[in-house]
Amino acid sequence: MSVEQQQQLQHYLQLLQRWNKVYNLTAVRDPAQMQIVHLDDSLSVAPFLRGETCLDVGSGAGLPGIPLAIVQPQRQFTLLDTNGKKTRFMQQAVLELGLKNVKVVQTRVESWQPEVCFDAVISRAFASLHDFVTFTGKQVCEGGILYAMKGRYPADELAALPTGWRVVAEHPLQVPGLDAQRHLLELQRE
Repeated sequence: MSVEQQQQLQHYLQLLQRWNKVYNLTAVRDPAQMQIVHLDDSLSVAPFLRGETCLDVGSGAGLPGIPLAIVQPQRQFTLLDTNGKKTRFMQQAVLELGLKNVKVVQTRVESWQPEVCFDAVISRAFASLHDFVTFTGKQVCEGGILYAMKGRYPADELAALPTGWRVVAEHPLQVPGLDAQRHLLELQRE
């Protein structure tokens, strides 16, 4: 990671702290905890992400999309959320950070009709795996991958996976300083 990318990540964290005081974007208030719970957690999936285009569904305050866009400038990210204050924050962050590879969309994923499909669709604590696949499966290109960031291994949710979808990879994630289980599941059409 370059010095410039490290500076952008810290600038993003400062913006998040400042906006959070007024708009309550995240329950985490402590800057050190924000670093671990938001930045480091988001960046833990970077080695696994593939494809040129990525949709971050339920992005909230831009997580994991903005940190990933900072460290992966070669990939195009679309950040989608229904909440106006959160999308306004994301737009401001994208502007201040000079991220040319990020687009912010305010809408519900289940009613959204993008002009293109995405190589990757990622979500961090967006919904159950069933709902994630049901709502976002139509947004992923043929051969594309849905990336579900989860805490504990979601055995019950996997049992309820919609027909036609399968898990192609599972990654236990190690987030330094985070005393909690984290997993990344890769899902693909059968």
